[in-house]
Amino acid sequence: MTIFLRLKHWQLFLLLFGIPIIFQFVIMGSVIFSNNPNTMLTAFPLMMFLIVAIFFGWFYALGTNLHKKLPIDTPMNLTKFKIFLFIPVVYMVLISLFMVVLVPALVVNGPQSFTSFAIIFPIHIFSMFCIFYCLYFISKALKTVESQRQVTFSDYAGEFFLIWFYPIGIWLIQPRINKLFETADETLKSFSSNSTEEK
Repeated sequence: MTIFLRLKHWQLFLLLFGIPIIFQFVIMGSVIFSNNPNTMLTAFPLMMFLIVAIFFGWFYALGTNLHKKLPIDTPMNLTKFKIFLFIPVVYMVLISLFMVVLVPALVVNGPQSFTSFAIIFPIHIFSMFCIFYCLYFISKALKTVESQRQVTFSDYAGEFFLIWFYPIGIWLIQPRINKLFETADETLKSFSSNSTEEK
């Protein structure tokens, strides 16, 4: 997962937007040429798996690795972060699979199939809450690691909104992540090289 920490902003942007867009064009092309709308329903979960893997992989890499750099006097609950990250991942994977079943049911059975949404709605809201918690965790951890002191929401509100609106935020947040972890890598290499010379 540490690969996400070393990706440049443009590389991460292409992963999060370029690949899904290309994938979507491929799906649309196959639907047009095969004249089979069911192709889209089959390919939709695959596209969702791809997006979920990249987006939440980035979140996981940020949260877990920034946590390691937190000052001792600023504890943050990493286990809670992992649980709250896991919930929307499972939800999004299941909902994408569910859509494959739901959409044909809506065509066949009509509006009564919308009763399914009464069950999905509260889970969806809780999943969104979990994502906001992850945004809070990552933005606070980033600002705390950079400043090496305890911070309040007013200190990391900018980071919170940049990560929330990640299509724009990636271009500003990712270079800071690169700098943090490139510095750590250089320090580790320097320490290893000094240890070797002493021997």
